[in-house]
Amino acid sequence: MLKVVNNIEEANCITHSGTFHADDVFASAFLEMYLGDIKVFRTNSVPSDISSNVLVYDVGRGKFDHHQTDALRRDNNIPYCAFGLLWREFGVDFLRKRGILLPERVFEMMDKDLVEGIDADDNGIFPQIIVNYKVKMVPGIIKSFNPSFQTNQTESEQFEKACALAKMILEEEIYYIQGKALAEEQILDLLDDIDEGSKYLILPVFLPYEETILAEEKANSILFVAYPSNRGGYAIKTVPKSLEDKSNRMDFPEEWAGLEGEELQRVSGIDGLTFCHNTRFLVSCRDLDTVYAVFSKILV
Repeated sequence: MLKVVNNIEEANCITHSGTFHADDVFASAFLEMYLGDIKVFRTNSVPSDISSNVLVYDVGRGKFDHHQTDALRRDNNIPYCAFGLLWREFGVDFLRKRGILLPERVFEMMDKDLVEGIDADDNGIFPQIIVNYKVKMVPGIIKSFNPSFQTNQTESEQFEKACALAKMILEEEIYYIQGKALAEEQILDLLDDIDEGSKYLILPVFLPYEETILAEEKANSILFVAYPSNRGGYAIKTVPKSLEDKSNRMDFPEEWAGLEGEELQRVSGIDGLTFCHNTRFLVSCRDLDTVYAVFSKILV
């Protein structure tokens, strides 16, 4: 349980007061998960004689602050913030105590998937997103928990609410990343078994595959991935050009777009092809034989 306290003598954790951000919120949520019950005192003035048993972060210019001119940076030059510094120090130990499989790999993947982005945002390094609608990312969602104009909300109440959300995100993200790490091992084994230049990969069950395929040179030729669908039958998905460029290495035929059932089978000439997404990145197949029929048709 995390509780904000008004007396510094009650606290075992200290962070800054005032407007809170994803950095201090996720740092606090992580510490609750790692340490158990924590009592957080929020202040902008940390006493010089504070007990060494009190963990101070995102304030005070200590080990877990990042406002110093010589603050730590990752190998890719993204600076750490308090959340990242705490994750760097305690993350592997936390994952091991949680019984997470492949803790070192999960630690690395968590840093890339979530922690690094929060660190970058808090240090003023923002992604360039070119779309004609507003994109609200995790830091923006956390920011919206700050007390709203002309309400009776208090900083302490809203901080605790934001930390509860951050904890929920962390809990789910950890197990999601564990699944990706375990799947990564299986995908690498499957890639070892395919021929050089193969244009498709068939999975025995659905596995989170995209990032592994895009990272492996041997998979550069793969255009499609097929797997058993949770709706029955099989699905085939296109492979994007990169994590940043979501356009497909190869689209399904233009004349298939948006069709389904008998009409799609008539147009495609493939019995058992049941659906093609309008944007041509996904088709549904009745069975594995249909999957092979699709590949025979389009990979010529």
